[in-house]
Amino acid sequence: MFKYKNAGVEDIPAVARLQRQYHVATISPEDRSDGFVTTLFSQEQFCQLIEEENGLAIALDGEQVAAYAMAASWGYWSAWPLFRHMIQDLPRTEYLGQKLSITNSYQYGPICIQRDYRGTEVLPNLFEFSRRQMAARYPILITFINQANPRSLQAHTKLGLDIIKAFEFNDNQYYELGYDLRVPTANSTLE
Repeated sequence: MFKYKNAGVEDIPAVARLQRQYHVATISPEDRSDGFVTTLFSQEQFCQLIEEENGLAIALDGEQVAAYAMAASWGYWSAWPLFRHMIQDLPRTEYLGQKLSITNSYQYGPICIQRDYRGTEVLPNLFEFSRRQMAARYPILITFINQANPRSLQAHTKLGLDIIKAFEFNDNQYYELGYDLRVPTANSTLE
């Protein structure tokens, strides 16, 4: 039985280990085809995400962190060049019949799931837990997925995320996706 909760600072070492295991720069070759994370976060950045945004959701299997999902305002993300690019592009992007802005949307992800828990209820339930946390603050979720990571794209479109458009940044190709936060997550069994 999994437990889903907002992470506290005491959870940062376990989250950092999971990040290191599946980060594009340190992932093992045999794990790479199953998905990876591309943004590297420091302990200070995790702390800020927890303390200022309450935006780090985790799935626990007993005491072990099986997965994490990040979600925060665009203000938090503005420290990274890729996110600044996305922020500047928000007014030129339409989703659910409205132009996106820093007030009607937030950035979800990265999400990282330990290999043994992929294909289980962890992804839809962790996504649903995070969705519920953010739905009181925003109507729209925005995220991006590297086109070199088809497993993540498949998993998120199966959850119900819509591909809004493709874009390029720093010689990498990405998909931008959106989700209507009024809609419960498909396949979630979270009560």
